[in-house]
Amino acid sequence: MTVPISIASFVAILALSASSESTTPAGTSSSTAERGEYLATIDGCHDCHTPLKMGAQGPAPDMSRMLSGHPEQMVMPPPPALPPGPWVWVGSGTNTAFAGPWGISYSPNLTPHATGLAAWSKEVFVKAIRSGRHFGTSRPILPPMPWQTMARMTDGDLEAIWAYLNTVPPIANHVPDAVPAAHQ
Repeated sequence: MTVPISIASFVAILALSASSESTTPAGTSSSTAERGEYLATIDGCHDCHTPLKMGAQGPAPDMSRMLSGHPEQMVMPPPPALPPGPWVWVGSGTNTAFAGPWGISYSPNLTPHATGLAAWSKEVFVKAIRSGRHFGTSRPILPPMPWQTMARMTDGDLEAIWAYLNTVPPIANHVPDAVPAAHQ
């Protein structure tokens, strides 16, 4: 009696999985995207690219805006002037805007939306991380982005992170451009 139930359960699972819509990019296995999620998590991508919100336990990632970068509606005032000394940079309460000797940087939108990484290819993403330059050719990637550390990842690791980023929900959020130090 248990054999027919087991077979029926197996067939039902196969039917359900065959009809479910995949969010994994074409040509990418789900295990690659899962590895990318793991790498993005331990590498701290959410720390700066997912805005923080204040909760009962203090600041926590706002997962409704997962990896969407600095909130476009949050216009930042000029950063405070810091006296000479060990404090050399400041950050916003959302942990998505930073000011220091380099100027003002905003965490970009890493979702696969047109205001995020939709126009990027895997090759451009890998080149940007390897070179420390936006789109792999233009302005430098600014602090506090640890691109120098990420540049040491294998191609497989960076491609897995790229695969994961293409599985997250696209969020419309146009992040402000960085402000060079000379224009602060």
